[in-house]
Amino acid sequence: MERVGSLQMDCDAVNLDALSREELEELQAEVTAAIAAIENRRKQEAVAELAKLAGELGFSLGDLTGVSEAHWRAPLPFCYANPANPTEIWRGRGRKPRWFAQAMAAGWTPEDLLI
Repeated sequence: MERVGSLQMDCDAVNLDALSREELEELQAEVTAAIAAIENRRKQEAVAELAKLAGELGFSLGDLTGVSEAHWRAPLPFCYANPANPTEIWRGRGRKPRWFAQAMAAGWTPEDLLI
């Protein structure tokens, strides 16, 4: 067992050399999605903590920042990842990224690209 940060990992548990390119890309997409989820959760917790502190002082976040409360919504989680480059992710709102349209043209379905 090797300690990596606060995690204990069995180095033999994942043999990256034995994985295919597709399996590695899938693993990379999962890691990218997990990191994005952690960041979203941390942001939501920070906003909630700031809102609580502002409320204890008799203010709202909007009062202190000049931004309406509607802008303090939690960010949407990422929904789709580019199969060719898992670091390219999209929330599924707004204009479709070029890689998403290209994947659709290549025969992928939106369900195939879900994180």
